[in-house]
Amino acid sequence: MSRPIRPAHHYPSGVFAALDLGTSKVCCLVAKLDGATGQPRVVGIGHQASKGLKSGIVVDLEAAIETVLGALNAAERMAGETVEKVYVNLSGGWPHSETVAVEIPLNGESVADRDLKRVLSQGIPHFNEEERSLIHSIPVGFSVDGHRGIRDPRGMLADVLGCDIHIVTADHAAVRNIKAVLERCHLDTAEMVVSPYAAGLATLVEDEQELGVTVIDMGGGTTTLSVFFEGEVVFTDMVPVGGFHVTNDIARGLSTSLTDAERMKTLHGHALGSPLDASEVLEVPLMGEEQDGSGNTIPKSFLVSIIQPRIEETFEYVRSRLEAGGFDKLAGRRVVLTGGASQLPGVRELGQMVLDKRIRLARPTPLPGLAEATAGPAFATTIGLLLYAGRERHEAVLGTESDRNSMFGRLGAWFRDNF
Repeated sequence: MSRPIRPAHHYPSGVFAALDLGTSKVCCLVAKLDGATGQPRVVGIGHQASKGLKSGIVVDLEAAIETVLGALNAAERMAGETVEKVYVNLSGGWPHSETVAVEIPLNGESVADRDLKRVLSQGIPHFNEEERSLIHSIPVGFSVDGHRGIRDPRGMLADVLGCDIHIVTADHAAVRNIKAVLERCHLDTAEMVVSPYAAGLATLVEDEQELGVTVIDMGGGTTTLSVFFEGEVVFTDMVPVGGFHVTNDIARGLSTSLTDAERMKTLHGHALGSPLDASEVLEVPLMGEEQDGSGNTIPKSFLVSIIQPRIEETFEYVRSRLEAGGFDKLAGRRVVLTGGASQLPGVRELGQMVLDKRIRLARPTPLPGLAEATAGPAFATTIGLLLYAGRERHEAVLGTESDRNSMFGRLGAWFRDNF
């Protein structure tokens, strides 16, 4: 499977694509901007079972290329468009999140655009460029002469201008290998977005982003988390455990194939036990046996006893990462849970017990043209990538400055493009 090499030309401002590289699936969505609303309208959909990717990193280059091409070609055929650039997610590569506070002297002068650029550039020394790649640089708040909470300081008189910058970096090798896959598919990277940021954009309402919330995106190979506060993402992290690990535990524990383990998890799995589980009997096909009805039988309680510890461990990892980052209290007791692995019955209730927080199961924002099969929690990251891309495209095409997120987005884009 291959694509012809095309001569480079300017990417159409109204057409863009999102590519979600996951452990269980690779999904590509092609969209156009609605000129009236600025919202993406999906015109092409393609997704494939994932090969060559594990826990958010490339483990087999050729297999990953074949998978991406399959999803991309399907989306292009449906859209009747040729994709040149994609907004792609990053869920592996050990992303590191850090908020740094920087200041510059202004000596009583009014704050101008050049001063914003100068203060943002002060965040450069805070990460090792030889080992890490810059993914995001997001200004999350300004201060003027020590007075915090300033959303847009331009035009204000100040002796000292300060800024809190949320910097997200990732391992060079992981980023380079993802870009290598895209280059072999003749694609340019419009922008790389960490998965929990995209998932939050797809699932959160405005009040949640302002008041503070933790987003947990439970995928196939990783569980990613982010904290939003005062309208911006202020923390991101990942845990290298996901739904595939549950499937693998079932396959090992019951001596059955991964396919049968996934089927049992989907049809009979539960993250919490009930008194009735001991009386419900399940048939387990043995690995390598012909499908002739022979196999072991187990009580459902045994299946639950395999699933529950892994899900519980995942939430304990999430709790420890929030505590280590100092963000376990900032988001309050609000948690939004999404991703394909979150759909297992009982996950929400178990998460509430482990985290001691209120959890809302979230579906992503519905978009025009999006099929029902690709509108569930498993596609939250893909839809979030489209929303992220659509916001940037809308601002570029229409020149809007509708909210502080738009301003911060442009400042972050300037920082990323110039350093």
